[in-house]
Amino acid sequence: MNRYFQRIWTQIANPDPSDDVEIALEAVEATLPVVWLLGKTGAGKSSLVQNLTGLSTAEVGNGFEPCTRTAAFFDFPAATPVMRFLDTRGLGEAGYDPTTDLAECESHSHAILAVARLDDPVQGALSAALRTVVRRAPDIRVIVVHTGADLLPDEQERARARAATQNLLQTATGRSLPAVELSQTPSAKGGGSDGVAELITLLGQTMPEVALLLARADLRDAERAAFAKNKPDVLWYASAAGSSDIAPVVGAVAVPAVQAAMLRMLGNRYGVEWTRTRMAEFAAALGLGTALRFGASYVTRQVAKLIPVVGQTAGAAAAGTISFAATYALGRAAAYYLHRTQIQQAVTPADLRAVFQDALKGARNAPR
Repeated sequence: MNRYFQRIWTQIANPDPSDDVEIALEAVEATLPVVWLLGKTGAGKSSLVQNLTGLSTAEVGNGFEPCTRTAAFFDFPAATPVMRFLDTRGLGEAGYDPTTDLAECESHSHAILAVARLDDPVQGALSAALRTVVRRAPDIRVIVVHTGADLLPDEQERARARAATQNLLQTATGRSLPAVELSQTPSAKGGGSDGVAELITLLGQTMPEVALLLARADLRDAERAAFAKNKPDVLWYASAAGSSDIAPVVGAVAVPAVQAAMLRMLGNRYGVEWTRTRMAEFAAALGLGTALRFGASYVTRQVAKLIPVVGQTAGAAAAGTISFAATYALGRAAAYYLHRTQIQQAVTPADLRAVFQDALKGARNAPR
């Protein structure tokens, strides 16, 4: 068994309630990608979250928790969050001055979804808010979400309304903005599920872990359906590994511990105990090349992070990206292996490697 997998097996067989995993879990909590919902009251922000997550109206409505007097956050998934929606009070409300909220939220957000209903041409408050935020945080990503496409059934009228709002917001930010068009419900005409998929793709260009979580899994067979239930947790562990590996030295201890904890969790979920024999079989099925890359890239990352200035910036960022992608792919492959073992079907090395490589490619689809 490769030394790296031997180390993981040791931690699975002898779980140590040390601070290693706690360090990683604290790291992922501190680095949750935040999607800021910005728009007027009634723009469809809650419906947007519902369409993206697939949760019910009640679940979304009850999931938002106040973080300031006029703002609230929604962690998704609730138990092991990989992302956070941030919702501020509706712009343009009488007596509401958004200045404080804008200053507070811009420093914690990774992307803004500027939400505007197509049947509401009065978007001056949203335009002014975006102008303020982009002036102070020029690198923040802004995506315009035109909601209520089903409320304007006439295609030409809808196109004119979209163009007017889009031009207003682009003038305010001083740049071209990506945009999607959504209906109030995914099944309605004039947007719907196609718009949701497009929005997930746009988010993935900035936050791949968010796109991986929100993407609708292909559930054509039982194995994929089983993984879909565990996917949020695998992503959570992947985020923990990526977050902990950004810091010099910490990743050397925390990343294998996080991966071991993830494999232990998956074993419990599938009702399959990890034994030394199974771990050796799993590592062998993944292939010597994969095992060696885990070990070699792991050592290289830790050394690179210790190089002054360059290593602690570019090296650290690369380490986080690699650990996130590799941990997600490892979890996806383990889920496949455990499912096949659970139903007493043989695991073909070629199939297991294909699952691993597909997951690795998807996780590294965009920069973190």
